[in-house]
Amino acid sequence: MPTRGTSGGAPNPVLKERKSPQVGTSAGEQQQSASPSPSPVDFVSWAKTVQYQTQVVLHQILELEDERHLDPAWNKVLEQVRSYSLRPSKRIRPGLVLVGYALGRGDTRAPSGLWRFAAATELLHTFMLIHDDVADQADTRRGGAALHKMLGEGRLGENLAIVIGDHLYGRSLEVMLGCNLPDADVATRYFLKVCRYTAAGQYMDIRLPHQPLAELSIYHALRVAYLKTALYGFTAPLVCGAMLSGGDPELINKLERFGRYVGTAYQLRDDLLGLYGQSSVVGKPTDSDLAQGKRTFPLLAAYLRATPEARQEMETLCIPGPKDETMLQRARELVEQHGGRAATERLIERSTNAASRILQTLPEAGGLKQMLRDLLQMLMIREA
Repeated sequence: MPTRGTSGGAPNPVLKERKSPQVGTSAGEQQQSASPSPSPVDFVSWAKTVQYQTQVVLHQILELEDERHLDPAWNKVLEQVRSYSLRPSKRIRPGLVLVGYALGRGDTRAPSGLWRFAAATELLHTFMLIHDDVADQADTRRGGAALHKMLGEGRLGENLAIVIGDHLYGRSLEVMLGCNLPDADVATRYFLKVCRYTAAGQYMDIRLPHQPLAELSIYHALRVAYLKTALYGFTAPLVCGAMLSGGDPELINKLERFGRYVGTAYQLRDDLLGLYGQSSVVGKPTDSDLAQGKRTFPLLAAYLRATPEARQEMETLCIPGPKDETMLQRARELVEQHGGRAATERLIERSTNAASRILQTLPEAGGLKQMLRDLLQMLMIREA
């Protein structure tokens, strides 16, 4: 992969087996690995390739030689940040950047600059996770300690984590704008606009637990799902990939709608995992939503259908604050008994079906439509 500031490089296949060019590969060597669009491969192979290559590029862009002389303590914390950022994850956003680009071009080849832009979206996501974990007082992330827990006790660790998040935010924008692809500035501006909307969604997510359930409706939960997850996690990477490829406005419009439906279904599944999932599988505590009094869709859907007595009990159980296992279990039972879980499953199915209908109208690009179907299915039945 070229270093920042060099040319985008020759295209290399997105869907190759795990033999994508490594850091330091020359342009000539990349040209040898390039070929016409490879034969369609299954989703699992594609996902592994994306995860592997994203790890390679993330490792590269987190090696900051110009900062090594700044402070010995800073060098030490950057090692911790690299370790934290490279923890295994689904890497959905980089994959969707590549999908959007391929749909715009009609094949699955990707210039090395696109890999850098895609990895930068993951770095931007890491920045948001760090700040979210401070706000949510989360102890774990991706099977390990949350960054603020790694950096120090109490307020010190939180303050340092916020600073690290700001640092990663700056680095991600630096990489996006420096990826040397046409319309990189346009795509970056679009992503930043979405980040503003995401901040509004996070504001609502933090504020709503301090309002009585009686003052809210399911539309508040859906608005948070759209702003905080669907728009940022799914629509933006797809659209930015298409923009970087020079995709036409009609394709971009379809990807925006597709991302909205997929992202909404994803967040609704996340809400159910936050109630009924297993911490050991999810990789983070599954009682945090109830402890924080999050106004999720399953909770509000159940409240809407509940009896006056059950509503009063739910109001009490969903006040933000520590809860013992008896309280947590009772809250789960109330959501189940009053149809919150079933209503959420129905909306997941409707959103998934709507995304599938849009998917049918997207162009073929080396088997990507089938892989998107597989991705859609995986996201809807996931347990983590």
